[in-house]
Amino acid sequence: MKIKKKTCFGIMILILLLVVSCSSTSRSVERISVDDHEELTGNWSNLDSKLVAEQMIQDLLYKPWISNFRNVEDRNPLVIIGTIRNLSSEHIETDTFVKDIQREMINSNRVDFVASKQEREEIREERMEQQSYASDETAKKIAAESGADFILKGSIKSIIDALDNKAIKYYQVDLELMDIETNKIVWIKDKKIHKIITKSKYKW
Repeated sequence: MKIKKKTCFGIMILILLLVVSCSSTSRSVERISVDDHEELTGNWSNLDSKLVAEQMIQDLLYKPWISNFRNVEDRNPLVIIGTIRNLSSEHIETDTFVKDIQREMINSNRVDFVASKQEREEIREERMEQQSYASDETAKKIAAESGADFILKGSIKSIIDALDNKAIKYYQVDLELMDIETNKIVWIKDKKIHKIITKSKYKW
């Protein structure tokens, strides 16, 4: 009888230990600096977005189109970002890339920026509501928006060349700036990124 009790007690202890071990998780969280950029997959990353935006917009801001416009209009050009299409083989959050572009352009003080189509819709709704609910002194005028002079459009493409355990990822970002009134392309540039990825077992 005592042996059975000991056996039952031992089984209960084992069950309890099993439950505890199954319910516990081994998770660790390490906080890193936002300046640290560790590549995990070789896919398009926030570092790619930041560097490409910086390099391409620096080129855009110091090309002849901007001085030509200033000489005629005596002011900064008004720019709006149109569609940046993701034509790559992976999911890329183009909104992040657009924000990186906006930041570079606005902080340069060489161009003035117009809100995007989606942003304008929200602002227009707010302005319309002000006509009914805000005082005459504070309500903002209708049809007083600043019209953009130029629109920036582009795309992100990718190609994967793989053999055995090695692959090369090619990214190409194309941007072009167009005069909205004349449809003339006043600036165009592409930026290429090559990444070599090696892994013992990988499905490309």
